[in-house]
Formats: sequence, C-alpha cells, structure tokens
Amino acid sequence: MSEAVKIKLSKKDLESDQDVRWCPGCGDYAILATVQRTLATLGIKRENTVFISGIGCSSRFPYYMNTYGFHTIHGRAPAIASGLKITRPELDVWVITGDGDGLSIGGNHMIHALRRNMDLKIILFNNQIYGLTKGQYSPTSQPGTRAPSTPTGSIDFPLNPISLALSTGATFVARAADTDAKLMGKILEEAYKHKGAVFIEMLQNCPVFNDGVWEGVKDDPAGKQIALAEGKPLLFAGGTKGIRLGAGLVPEIVDVGEGAGKVPASELLVHTERGSHLYANLLAQLVQPKFPMPMGILYREDKPTYEMLANQQVHEAITKQGAGDLTKLLYSGMVWEVGADGTRH
Repeated sequence: MSEAVKIKLSKKDLESDQDVRWCPGCGDYAILATVQRTLATLGIKRENTVFISGIGCSSRFPYYMNTYGFHTIHGRAPAIASGLKITRPELDVWVITGDGDGLSIGGNHMIHALRRNMDLKIILFNNQIYGLTKGQYSPTSQPGTRAPSTPTGSIDFPLNPISLALSTGATFVARAADTDAKLMGKILEEAYKHKGAVFIEMLQNCPVFNDGVWEGVKDDPAGKQIALAEGKPLLFAGGTKGIRLGAGLVPEIVDVGEGAGKVPASELLVHTERGSHLYANLLAQLVQPKFPMPMGILYREDKPTYEMLANQQVHEAITKQGAGDLTKLLYSGMVWEVGADGTRH
C-alpha cells in the first residue's frame, strides 16, 4: 500500500455544531480559532484527536472542537488525560485548563503529569482570575487584586506557571498571547510534533472580571515583550534594549549600541531552546512589571515519555513471563474460602 495521503481539512471541519458561549471580547475566542485553524493545516486525524478539560471558562473548549473530548471535573484533566494516553498511546491528547483549574485544585495533578513526561499537549489559559465562578482571585493573581474573595486586595504572592512547568520536568515550555495568532500557531505546530510533556501558557484576557490584566504586555509588544528566536540575543524596544547577565547571575536591562552607557549586542544573553534548565528558569523570571516577558518557545528537550516506558515494561514482562491469567492470579498466594458455617478453608 502506498503512503497515506495527508488529510486535507479546513478550520470549519474542526468546528462543532455547538454555539460558542463565552463573554463578548473574551480571549478564548481567538485561542479556539487559532487552534482550529492550525490543526486543520497540520491535517490531523479527528478520530485520533482528543481534547480533555477540567472546570472553568476555558474548559468549555471540548464542546467546540469537532474531535473526541471530555469535559471532566475540577483540576483532574491531567490525570484523566494521563490514563487515556497510557491505554491509547496512538491518540493525540490535548489538555485545556486555566490558572485556577490547573494550578490550584489541579496543581498536584499538573505537577505529576509534567514530571512523568506524559505525551500531553497542555494549554493553560492564564487570565489571573477565576472567571466562571465570578471573579475570585487565582494562584496567578497579582498582590493587591481586589475580587469578591479579596475585597481589600490579595496578599498572596503569585505562582509563576512557567517556573512550575520547568521545575517539574516539562520537556516543551512556551508562552503566547491570545492576540498573537501568528506566534500561537507556530507554537501549536511545534507542540504537536513534540513527543513529551508540553506546557503552553496563554496570556488570555477576561473582559468581565480582570479586563486589561495583560494590556501592557499585549499592546506594547516592542517594549514589553522579548520575541524569542533561536540563536538570537534577547533584544526588545526595537533592538535598543536587551538583557545581560549581571553580577550574581542577576539579569539586567541594558541600552544596546555604541557610545557611553551602552553595551554591544555581543554581551547580551543569546536564546537557545535546547539550553540548560538554569537558562530556561532565568527566562521564566523575566516578568512584568520589572522586565519585558519572553514570548515563544522557552525550552525543549527530547526524553522518553512515560507511556512509552510503561508499555515497554509491560511488553517485557509478557515476553518473560507469558500472558497473564486473571483466574490464576485471583487464586494464587494467600487465598482462602469461607464456608457457610464460618470456617475458613
């Protein structure tokens, strides 16, 4: 048989018959459209594609994809996705979650899915608020956030999603904004090809409960973003500013160019996706308002996936010991039968 012809799909082929129900102006619309458009371009097999979500506004995502999907329970999407991937490793499994669903009640499940290097494509929508439950502060909310659960302002220090993903073992880590369809599409394409734990932070706007939380970053990409490019120095503000590693391994913003008070581009940090964890974690610490935020693929590495190792282990056990016998297993070892008179045999 000749090699299979790549399936030709359009964005419409990946749209379900459900009415999309998010608030007007929600960043979820843009993310949904870009995912549908990108996957159609890649010619995926819809019957081999699954979207799994937890609870929250973003977690309505599976309803709107013309693929298989599960709308599961709060925070448990990574666990359910892990079970599916182990039993059906040929499937492409995407996890859609939010900063509350994935980093609060679901934080433990997120950590272990990433450290096991499950071959899951996890997209975390980060709007720094609980939207579905009407605006409580979340693990990523900034100090001072006023919400129904913190009327005088949050006193929590926020969790850094990128730092969490890197420290727990994700093998593909990236960030994009809901308004940058081009970058988002590029990241999704690379994530689709990657074998291992993917973690993508999507900076997403909630126009009702936390409007404009990423406004500075998204509205001023030249001044508040660092466009990551392999082998290129960390530059921003039209190439007039950059990031240099100062004393004590502390990153610092410098003016780039010639003349007094300026440094040449050769002294700047140079980006590489397959660099050290130390460098990737340094990138993760570049956040607003002190630093511009790195956008693109921060880190990736090749590493055996959990489901590959698990299935290999099972195969080796069967080869060595033969196929299992459930009846034999149930009646082996310390087994006894209790008679009608209560005696044990």
